[in-house]
Amino acid sequence: MTNFLKRKSQIRKVLLISLPVLIIIVGMMSFSDKIETEFPNNIIDPLPQLVKTPQLKNYYSFAGERIPIESFDVFERLDRELINNSYSHSLTIQSIKLSGRYFPLISKILLDYSIPDDFKYMAVAESGLRNVVSSANATGYWQLMKPTALELGLIINEEVDERYDIEKSTIAAAKYLQKLKKRFGSWINVIAAYNIGMTKYKNNMDSQMEGEFYDMNLNSETMRYLFRLVAIKEVFENPQDFGYHISETEKYRELNDYYNIVVDSTVNNLGQFAHENNSTFRMLKMYNPWLISDKLTVIDTSFLIKIRK
Repeated sequence: MTNFLKRKSQIRKVLLISLPVLIIIVGMMSFSDKIETEFPNNIIDPLPQLVKTPQLKNYYSFAGERIPIESFDVFERLDRELINNSYSHSLTIQSIKLSGRYFPLISKILLDYSIPDDFKYMAVAESGLRNVVSSANATGYWQLMKPTALELGLIINEEVDERYDIEKSTIAAAKYLQKLKKRFGSWINVIAAYNIGMTKYKNNMDSQMEGEFYDMNLNSETMRYLFRLVAIKEVFENPQDFGYHISETEKYRELNDYYNIVVDSTVNNLGQFAHENNSTFRMLKMYNPWLISDKLTVIDTSFLIKIRK
């Protein structure tokens, strides 16, 4: 009788331990059947996924200057940037769409100042064609520092920052690129100097006793910068080679449906100003992002404000 009670107690313990396990197993089998029913094998994306490295070509150029791809150092640095930029899907798609809005104007201004058209990709690298501010307070589409922007004739104060104006900031950037070209000779050197700064680049040239970008050793960002531009150019000019299928109609339209109003006296409330001109505060800011306050103080000058038609 005692042995029977012991066996009964042991069986009970086994059942108490086994029952939850059996419930879990049955549940998993049921869930597996449900997955197979709702998601047949022919529509499940099996792992591993097919992820390929971009295949580099034998020839690349930027601003009419050949990239020495035969150098293993140059090859690997460009390879890195092609991988990074071709697989940055969301940012790349947004930038390609925004290029429809901004590239026509940027290209026209670059042409006017005899700057190679490839430099439009610099605005993509700098800001993604958006008005952003860096941790170093470089601002706008071209990421101009305040002293440089002021030197180039842009107005910057508590109410106005013309680094946010696509036309005026592009003109300023073009003037600066001209200045760098005159000082450093090649467009490749210009690119590096734009990134690191004119004085720092010259100091590095002197200390390293080198005259060309490819022969220099600089900070990581500047070492990568040229190749980032080349990679962006390659993806933008051959998007389908990298899996991007974006039609011209999918790109954002130019904001050229406006007329100008000359403002030569202070506007105390830009919201009221917008309404008086059959617009809204939002549209006023969209077409005039350089207006960074809700008012505009005018002293000894005048401004052109765009009003959407």
